[in-house]
Amino acid sequence: MQLKKSQIKHRKSQIERGFTLFELIVTLSVLAVLVMGTIPLAQNAVKRQREIRLRESLRMMRTAIDEFKRDTVGACPQGAVTTGNPTTPNPVNGAGGGGNAPADPRSRVVIDDCKIFDTENLDRYPPDLETLVKGVRVKPRGLNIQQKSAFDDKNATEINEEKEIVKVYLREIPVDPMTGKDNTWQFRSSYQTADSTSWDDVNVFDVRSGSDEEALNGEKYSDW
Repeated sequence: MQLKKSQIKHRKSQIERGFTLFELIVTLSVLAVLVMGTIPLAQNAVKRQREIRLRESLRMMRTAIDEFKRDTVGACPQGAVTTGNPTTPNPVNGAGGGGNAPADPRSRVVIDDCKIFDTENLDRYPPDLETLVKGVRVKPRGLNIQQKSAFDDKNATEINEEKEIVKVYLREIPVDPMTGKDNTWQFRSSYQTADSTSWDDVNVFDVRSGSDEEALNGEKYSDW
């Protein structure tokens, strides 16, 4: 069925006029709804990425704290400046450098810098995060037997000389993704309960975010 010339002219005039005001309002309303719906999704995506970084930072610091603790087994008898041989007992009292303390098989060294521990830090956790970054002096676990070969022209003093070994447990103090700073972490010592609100400065047993905001799962970041 062919359209009449008048109908064709009428439709052509409608197209040339463009959208009506009502059509523009409806279009803009639909766009506004779509935009308002995508903004929260984008914000949640950014927040979720920050939460992932927070979990990674907490895991990294807690792993370093635990590794430090493992390396203190057999180290620093009370009143000593350096550790003894961590594998052999003291011939006098059997204590020696902690030879009677079972070491974790994952620990290959024993901390030999006893000045970092004070009388309050009996559990031998790191006194602060800076110690993990700066590193501490350590000695290898096990017997350190060195044999002189027939072709070795070094004297006995040079052979038995021990080089100082410094072990670093943390490359750097990470930034708290929730606060954007590296000095807002909240610490808890091994002598404090989980609900403690302030640090007693004895040692660093655990570390948490300094943010009071809630996570996407409804928990507080400070409880992670």
